[in-house]
Amino acid sequence: MAEASARHGVEILCIGTELLLGNILNSNARWLAEELAALGLPHYRQTVVGDNVERLKESVLEAVDRSRILITTGGLGPTPDDLTTETLAAAFETPLEERPELWLEIQAKLTAGGSIPALSNRKQALFPRGAEILPNPSGTAPGMIWSPRPGFTVLTFPGVPSEMKQMWSQTAVPWLREHGGVADIFVSRLLRFTGIAESTLAEEVADLLEKGNPTVAPYAGLGEVKLRITARGATVEHARQLLDPVDADLRHRTGLFCYGSDDENLAAVVLNLLRQRGETVVVAESCTGGGVGAALAAVPRASEVFLGGVIAYSNAMKQALLGISTDLLDQHGAVSDSVVRAMAEGARQRLGADWSIAVSGVAGPGGGTQAKPVGLVHIAVAGPHGCQASPVQFGVRRGRLAIQELSVVRSLDRLRRFLLDGS
Repeated sequence: MAEASARHGVEILCIGTELLLGNILNSNARWLAEELAALGLPHYRQTVVGDNVERLKESVLEAVDRSRILITTGGLGPTPDDLTTETLAAAFETPLEERPELWLEIQAKLTAGGSIPALSNRKQALFPRGAEILPNPSGTAPGMIWSPRPGFTVLTFPGVPSEMKQMWSQTAVPWLREHGGVADIFVSRLLRFTGIAESTLAEEVADLLEKGNPTVAPYAGLGEVKLRITARGATVEHARQLLDPVDADLRHRTGLFCYGSDDENLAAVVLNLLRQRGETVVVAESCTGGGVGAALAAVPRASEVFLGGVIAYSNAMKQALLGISTDLLDQHGAVSDSVVRAMAEGARQRLGADWSIAVSGVAGPGGGTQAKPVGLVHIAVAGPHGCQASPVQFGVRRGRLAIQELSVVRSLDRLRRFLLDGS
């Protein structure tokens, strides 16, 4: 085995057959990688292994020879395929010991949640001798911080993302700052952009992408682009002093394309703008099937400004619920500026809101024509000073769900821009 001094960096080991089969997206690895980067800890490898004792043990023992810290997610539950803790103990030939106080805590949590503790839950109170418990405030599966070999430590987390994130911030981050070899403090901020392509944004800020400290890195997603700014300093305040001017420069260069930062999303930004103005919004949706309304309703306190909406998928519903005339539908078709404008105005008037968003389009995969191909979406925003509508072409190759999601993003962004323009 390699000497402890030869080990370096942090590894992530995600455990679960469902991850290998693709039944569950491995969002934990991505989130942990970003957190490690923000801490300034070198992270060189990620591994996924199924619920198999021998393969799990092999992965763990391989990590001992490479890394100082191994972070695992998954396999801490009460079922027979939850093997992480017992396999780690076996890999380092260390006996498991029951922590009576943990078993009492697990029983209390289950009882409070209306469940009857089962004997299988008791295994969650078993840990290798010498392990430090990593508390789980919101679940029944505690983790551990354990150093089975000199210079090597393993931190175990449940696979449930919400539980893992809470345990990470409350216990793991303080431990890593003290024991993980973090020399400097890293502060990161994520700026979010929409309505601009990743390549165009990269050209606009090319000189900043080459900076050493702070660093600026682009990430593309469906309907948005993100720039992560990371500054390194001796203290948090020092790092922020380096980060803030770059943040301000990026916002100045990109203008309205930047809609928020960190965990903000478009729906939350729009609702906050409306709240500041003391105004309300409703939606009238066809091809998105309620997607715009769902995005707004997902934000806490949305009901303060989001009154509701109409899903008018068929022409009959457009006529009955929004007052769209037969002549308008016959002359222009449902997918048109004229009809989507009438949808927005009808929703605003009938539902009594200050603003409305309306969407109608061809999401596909069928139903397109040469004049109105798949991916063509018309969006209208109506407000106190009138209504504007215009089309956008997302392209047939994106697929139905992507076209719907992009329509939601573009619709919310249209309203955001109206509100910021002072309309």
